Amino acid sequence: MNLRLNSEFGALKAVLMHRPGREIDRLTPYNKEFLLFDDVPYLEALQKEHDAFSNLIKESTGAHVYQLRDLLIRVLYDQNILLQLMQESLKRSGMVHLAESILVRYSTAECAGILTAGLKVHELRKKLPNLNAGELMEFAFLIAPCPNLYFQRDPMALTPGGIIFSSMRMEGRQREADLLRTIFENHPDFKDNINKLYPVNGHDNPPSIEGGDVIVLSQKAVAIGNSERTDEKAIYHAAKALLAEGTVERVYEVHLPQKRQYMHLDTVFTVLDENLVLTYPDAMNSVLQTSLYTLKEIKDDKVHIKREVLKESLLTVLEREIPHLEILHTADGNPDYAMREQWFDGANVFAIGPRRVISYNRNIHTNRALRNMGVEVLEIPSSELSRGLGGPRCMTMPISRSRV
Repeated sequence: MNLRLNSEFGALKAVLMHRPGREIDRLTPYNKEFLLFDDVPYLEALQKEHDAFSNLIKESTGAHVYQLRDLLIRVLYDQNILLQLMQESLKRSGMVHLAESILVRYSTAECAGILTAGLKVHELRKKLPNLNAGELMEFAFLIAPCPNLYFQRDPMALTPGGIIFSSMRMEGRQREADLLRTIFENHPDFKDNINKLYPVNGHDNPPSIEGGDVIVLSQKAVAIGNSERTDEKAIYHAAKALLAEGTVERVYEVHLPQKRQYMHLDTVFTVLDENLVLTYPDAMNSVLQTSLYTLKEIKDDKVHIKREVLKESLLTVLEREIPHLEILHTADGNPDYAMREQWFDGANVFAIGPRRVISYNRNIHTNRALRNMGVEVLEIPSSELSRGLGGPRCMTMPISRSRV
């Protein structure tokens, strides 16, 4: 497994997912905004829908579905890694000194649960009756939960040239990226196959970039969204590393409007085949600026790249990168249905092969339009999954596809 992807649609061979767990039950109407949720999903139904999704991937592609929890437990058997992650997780509550006390009282699997679902003062007190929690109330979090963890697309991105490890904009999600990076850098299945493009070595506080903003346009071109979650500086550094590596020749920086429905580039469009793109109507027109990074020279081990602001639309860029491009609009362009289905990520389908996608069953008008274009659409139940406001692409981290 070489941990590089040269397309968004090559036949899927392996994918990483996270089955939602107790971290979802930590959501309340009072803390949901702080934990970056708009709603409070029902965990049991959410798990059933997620299981249906992962089973459909296995049945329809034969791909291996890695589960985050299994991988995490495997790397946490290394006590040094476990201690470091636990200390990092306790920093925010100022309780780093409790890390070793937690490690000796909980099993490795329980610690994996704590790192994803969090830990409250009163829960630890059951194991540690003399706990001094300082000013913290009994129901306060010593470690906050990660309810967004089932959106596996965001903590990293695989490109034709290697891996971009995300630096998450929201503090509440940074631990997700730390977990993913720890797994990939230490798990025997992955650690020897990593070509890390980002963050740059020595950058302790790297500018933010998230996986949902990274889309492989072709073997030679990658698009990165400049969004509310991804900074221009991060795009510059990622582009520099990608161009220096040599596989990719063009990196496009796509400036997204600062609106909720354009949170990441993959909510604007997804690539379903070598000549087919699914997009939200108006999204292409809303992107008013695109910049192009190319390699100038590599001299004395110093990489120089060129940035050019393009006076053309995203559509023009896509047409140049994707010959004979066909564009399909969510809900086939009907403005009312498109707005409704975009709210539930109509444009964010997961390609499991050329013109084969998994989509939410609720986006009926988009799914019908896809089928009319000759796309095989496999549907998953979505009453609860969609409440997190992320689509099938958001929930999947493909780690191996057939080369295109």
